Amino acid sequence: MRAIHSLHQSLSATNKLPIIHSTYKDFKFEARPQLNPSNKKTTRLAESWSNLLQLHIETAIHKNLKHSNPHHNLVNVEDKQNTPTKSPKEDISGKWREIHGSNEWESLLDPLHPWLRREIVKYGEFAQATYDAFDCDSFSEYCGSCRYNHHKLLDKLGLSMGGYKISKYIYAMSQIDLPRWLERSQLVDTWSKDSNWMGFVAVSDDEESKRIGRRDIVVAWRGTVSATEWYEDFQRKLQPIGQGDAKVEHGFLSIYTSKSDCTRYNKSSASEQVMNEITKLVHFFQSKGEEVSLTITGHSLGGSLALLNAYEAANYFPSLPISVISFGAPRVGNIAFRDELYQMGVKTLRVTIKQDFVPRMPGIVFNESLQRFDDITGTLEWVYTHVGVELKLDVRSSPYLKRGFNLMGFHMLETYLHLVDGFLSTTSTFRADAKRDAALVNKSCDMLIDELRIPHCWYQLANKGLECNAYGRWVKPKRDPEDIPSPTAELHSQNYVLDMQKDYGVESLYFLKV
Repeated sequence: MRAIHSLHQSLSATNKLPIIHSTYKDFKFEARPQLNPSNKKTTRLAESWSNLLQLHIETAIHKNLKHSNPHHNLVNVEDKQNTPTKSPKEDISGKWREIHGSNEWESLLDPLHPWLRREIVKYGEFAQATYDAFDCDSFSEYCGSCRYNHHKLLDKLGLSMGGYKISKYIYAMSQIDLPRWLERSQLVDTWSKDSNWMGFVAVSDDEESKRIGRRDIVVAWRGTVSATEWYEDFQRKLQPIGQGDAKVEHGFLSIYTSKSDCTRYNKSSASEQVMNEITKLVHFFQSKGEEVSLTITGHSLGGSLALLNAYEAANYFPSLPISVISFGAPRVGNIAFRDELYQMGVKTLRVTIKQDFVPRMPGIVFNESLQRFDDITGTLEWVYTHVGVELKLDVRSSPYLKRGFNLMGFHMLETYLHLVDGFLSTTSTFRADAKRDAALVNKSCDMLIDELRIPHCWYQLANKGLECNAYGRWVKPKRDPEDIPSPTAELHSQNYVLDMQKDYGVESLYFLKV
């Protein structure tokens, strides 16, 4: 085990592989049949070593964490309670391309530019909304759906002032068994037995578009509810996609591409749903002469789906500015997958936390570090690699967070957003004038120091969803009809077209014709 650990330390550095430019024609995004690896013994050895190291590294992390917690930079809590949680919105129209990675975020990350910080938090809140609006109550007949229709979601979650409007919900299923990912109701009669609500597509309104310098289409992908257990459901197998040598983890790809005529919500795959919506929006706004961008965000599993989405979108729209802002995302594909994303111009900002275990998966040992040995090993198609530029945060930088080992807390998106909001640079202390409410960190975990007196896991429906009826009995209320999932409404609703006519001046049923 010591020898394996030494090997892991020697391979910890990451070197960039030179990008080889090539042309991709007649691209069709689909899962190709699993290919047998050329060296099965090597692959089996790699998987065995990774499995052995998983427990070893987790134990090492536990031992190395310091349990002391000096609150030398803790701002008076009562003073913070009387300050706004939002910063004034800056006009970034003249620098939006740099903020979205046109120069690979050079000189913007350390120190972290305040305009970039605000944009990261903005997209992170969209990703967080996919958790906050998700019905994961196993006693609900709508378990696995969104609690609200797309007209109300942002308003219900306090994001209506953000300047975006949701245009489409995304549903996903999988053709492999992923029980911890697929939230199912314990009831017999449910809204769906196969699909889960997986996120949404949104568009910036006129005011926000003016501030940010273009019409921004956002796709937000939900991660798994059992955030620390998701990796047990994936087998670390790479599956080819596209027309080149790119391969991605087959569990992620299955969620993104699976569909079935027997289902109500996934007669079309998540891939088809999101790409149809993006295509309609891009064509419409470009036809009006507007500059359009696509920003895809997600946390954990959602960050993996965001990369697959970006890979597909970049092939459909080679000239469209596409960026990915992910949080706590695992590795998704091999070196060829990463290089194709680079060649297609996709810009990826990967936000990680030093103590978070998930971004190390899959490929704890056999990852991009092996590129230094290309002359000996040749191209390693079976090796997982991360994509993009990393913004690495540290739990110990915040005086508000507990020390010690908290695997769930390290991975929660609210912990990420708290640390982004307080990050200045790797040589500075936590930002004293951080705006985001620290209480949000404890929504689904126990990460805040006790001195703040914030209950852990406090975010839930009032009375856990029960209401007292006219007879004094506590019952589960019926959902408003407009919030009940309906595949017919999702596919054929005229309300969406009418909303676009009102909000963006559409004078024809353009969206039904694309």
